[in-house]
Amino acid sequence: MNPEQLAPIGDALARLLSPHAEVVLHDPATDEVVAIWNPLSGRRPGDPSLLGELDELSTSGPDVYGPYPKVLPDGRRLSSVSAVMRDEDGTPAYVFCVNVDRTAFEEASRLLAAFAAPVAGQPRALFEHDWSETLNEIVAAYVRERGQPVERLSRDDRVELLGRLDAAGVLSQRRSVPTVARALRISRSALYQLLGQTRKESHADPA
Repeated sequence: MNPEQLAPIGDALARLLSPHAEVVLHDPATDEVVAIWNPLSGRRPGDPSLLGELDELSTSGPDVYGPYPKVLPDGRRLSSVSAVMRDEDGTPAYVFCVNVDRTAFEEASRLLAAFAAPVAGQPRALFEHDWSETLNEIVAAYVRERGQPVERLSRDDRVELLGRLDAAGVLSQRRSVPTVARALRISRSALYQLLGQTRKESHADPA
């Protein structure tokens, strides 16, 4: 086994993880960097490996270490994994280290967390006249209450639902009838019939 044989592996890993990771091939016998791809740390071949986390390599040790944390001089945090390449008698010959810069992932996590944070209520100045919002909220609440989709509501259910919409002032809004009919999955003529029944029953109720 020699560095030239291992070079395609390092190159492939670096291409896959670029630009977020560097791949380093170490010689544990000399404690030197043999090759490096996408050098985030600024190291070069021939620099000391400083394999402090791997200073107890042996023929009986593990072949994969990590992930474990590391830090670059500029403060960027890394997640690292090291793999030991052994020769025929089990002696560690080379060590591959893949160091992934966590910066982009941590920034993405913060961005997603910000999007997931609770949002403020709708500004009253913008939405106080948006009767379609009221329509949707009332229909959604009624469907949840009945445990059935709109298209499966009975005639009596629709009469009751129209009563709630009428009481909320939705049906008094200009051009509301087509929108309400679509929301209830019925025709306009059917809506007018049900609305007439709704208002008749409402007037018949004792005060």
